[in-house]
Amino acid sequence: MNHIEFLVGLLRPLGVYDLRPGTRNWAELEAYGQALDGGLGEIGETAREMSLNTAESFGLELVEALLPYRPVSPTAEERRAALAALLRIGGDSFTLKAINDTLAGCGINAKAAETGTPGYVEVYFPDVAGIPEGFEKLRLIIEEILPCHLEITYVFWYNSWDDLAGLVDTWGGAVSTGKTWYELATWKQ
Repeated sequence: MNHIEFLVGLLRPLGVYDLRPGTRNWAELEAYGQALDGGLGEIGETAREMSLNTAESFGLELVEALLPYRPVSPTAEERRAALAALLRIGGDSFTLKAINDTLAGCGINAKAAETGTPGYVEVYFPDVAGIPEGFEKLRLIIEEILPCHLEITYVFWYNSWDDLAGLVDTWGGAVSTGKTWYELATWKQ
């Protein structure tokens, strides 16, 4: 039920107003009803944007404005997850498990691993072959998240010959894709 129907329903029992469509009373109630419908829509949008779990536009932008950097995430769902991870950073965020949880704030699946040498960690991207798009921005975010006393080595992976053989049947099939060597080395299906 929209608001004009609600207002007409409230006034009809009084029997004082001519509430037929096309009358002045109807036009006035229609104007009030449309204003109330618009206000309710705005309230609904504001309520959605106030929660990080449901925000889709300006709510995400307002949370991002609180942080020194913006996650590299293309979709609203990924942005919400990345921002939630960044907001979890606290004084006790320096265990490997907590660091890996917080690295989700990059907006891409990034993992840190101990190297066995004190003060050194490796950061890798298990879901991305090659160097991730927007790596320089990712690197700044990662280095902001990780404790400053750690030396970071970035590890990138590429398709092996066996991986490529699983993607195409023959070398002729690889050539027929029209991809460069780098594109073949980072190709995922």
